[in-house]
Amino acid sequence: MESRAIPSGAVYAALLPFAADDVAQVKEDHHSRRWRACFVLMAASAVVALLVVASVFVGGRMATAGDANDEDGAGGFPWSNEMLQWQRAGYHFQPERNFMSDPNGPVYYRGYYHLFYQYNPKGVAWDDGMEWGHVVSRDLLHWRTLPLAMLPDHWYDIKGVLSGSITALSNGSLIMMYTGVTNATKMVEVQCLAVPADPNDPLLRDWTKHPANPVLSHPVGIKDMDFRDPTSAWFDESDATWRTLIGSKDDHQGSHAGIAFMFKTKNFLSFERVPGILHRVEGTGMWECIDFYPVGGGNNSSSEVLYVIKASMDDERHDYYSLGRYDAAANTWTPVDTELDLGIGLRYDWGKLYASTTFYDPANKRRIMLGYVGETDSARSDLAKGWASVQSIPRTVTLDEKTRTNLLLWPVEEVETLRSNATEISGITLDTSSVFHIPLRQSSQLDIEASFRLDASAVAAVNEAEVGYNCSSSGGAAARGALGPFGLLVHAAGDRRGEQTAIYFYVSRALDGGLRTSFCNDESRSSRARDVVTRVVGSTVPVLDGEALSMRVLVDHSIVQSFAMGGRSAVTSRVYPTEAIYTAAGVYLFNNATGAGVTAEKVVVHQMESSPNNEVILADDLAYTS
Repeated sequence: MESRAIPSGAVYAALLPFAADDVAQVKEDHHSRRWRACFVLMAASAVVALLVVASVFVGGRMATAGDANDEDGAGGFPWSNEMLQWQRAGYHFQPERNFMSDPNGPVYYRGYYHLFYQYNPKGVAWDDGMEWGHVVSRDLLHWRTLPLAMLPDHWYDIKGVLSGSITALSNGSLIMMYTGVTNATKMVEVQCLAVPADPNDPLLRDWTKHPANPVLSHPVGIKDMDFRDPTSAWFDESDATWRTLIGSKDDHQGSHAGIAFMFKTKNFLSFERVPGILHRVEGTGMWECIDFYPVGGGNNSSSEVLYVIKASMDDERHDYYSLGRYDAAANTWTPVDTELDLGIGLRYDWGKLYASTTFYDPANKRRIMLGYVGETDSARSDLAKGWASVQSIPRTVTLDEKTRTNLLLWPVEEVETLRSNATEISGITLDTSSVFHIPLRQSSQLDIEASFRLDASAVAAVNEAEVGYNCSSSGGAAARGALGPFGLLVHAAGDRRGEQTAIYFYVSRALDGGLRTSFCNDESRSSRARDVVTRVVGSTVPVLDGEALSMRVLVDHSIVQSFAMGGRSAVTSRVYPTEAIYTAAGVYLFNNATGAGVTAEKVVVHQMESSPNNEVILADDLAYTS
């Protein structure tokens, strides 16, 4: 039986009737023997496959009038328990119940990775009196829940133990710094100190707040609630002090600038502000959860060390970073490219990820980033679920030495230990307006690796520049151009108005004659429910000469994390399908370009095992007695 891609007329456009003579030939690489064997499995259901695959990716409004009336009248979509249970992640960390947000103080200590996080034990939304949850892991995947680490139980943090960090000193001891909110007549953010109650406990189950708290208050001219989230400290040999950054903003005289203050200390009890401001960017507002660390210049590189400054922008709730040069003596950080300054250029993630932080892992000599991924459904739905938010998969952070203009953020290698069965196909050419079904046992938990190449002659034939394409404002996967969109469809249901989430590339000709590549997640058809936020999110991504267009997609129920070009761009989506769940969902390749065929050079889909919390108890967990 010949392998075929199914054309859909106008894959995402208006509904079109399907005719059998519309079937297009898929060109198969003669080396792709594994796919030939796999495709035979589809032969028995060829007629069903033709009907389903051809009809699933057509456009049109998904909700009917009846759906709308039912939903609006009930105050939201009528989610079933089965739907809500499906939304829980299988291999991303999330507490059993209630609300979680910012990852705090991640650290590797005596064989364990520790993750603290903002936690509200009383509800499914942020509230005053936030606490620090605490989990530990050996592999960054399987987490064991420990008792709450930090409670709002002193005057200086009674309104909340907010975000902070942990610093590992040269003697191996740990210092925790966090922001507390006082119970004064008006709330004030202050910086506080805590240390392990027993440094010999590898699980760090108890912490002691220092009697000198608070150890640092906001500078003159800064508002009471605009001074928070100290970074982990680093040692400056020039004056033998530890230095830390704290984010703030300047709203004086019509300004609305984000700013970063630097402080130094010898004992973490007495702090001195380093004169000046490390960095400032007009119009960016409050800088939360700031981070600062070096990249590049390692043992295998003779290149210059650059410094990353990162901030979570409170105004728009995105995490931006910028690469620059740090002059410690002058207390200045200068961006390499002013057009990519902090808050106006690069992001860790172009989707739903916030309040990220990094830490250095001495066991594996790497820097790791974590961020929390909030919900985009309704508050009503979160109440029904009884929980809200998940943590992202931990990502390694390195400088892209090929471009030196961006970071590479990539899932930690431990994620690959969860892979089980793999389905591999190669050499599949998708003609224009076509889709291709990948048969899988289940599609709720996947790790997908895919690489594509556009037909070179078709690319060369495109001479007209297209400069206006933007993931968020150009129509998503429905907007057809000569060289895109093409990529993957996940959580895709099998009916004409079915739900689907698209992860795709869109290539266009730039004014200088070169190619411009966008990498996007299209959530617009991810759910029939109206009380969820759906967007198209993404950005342009660097692609060097000769490189195939590669993506990796981690699918874990309601969280979809996409990575392009080895981690040059990342996009996280929360999706809430009502029908494309459990066995009713599928995965497809698609090409919605109008002027070029696309070859899927290699696609590997790994089924992913779950990493349930608290089910694995290690013997040495119990060997220590306090």
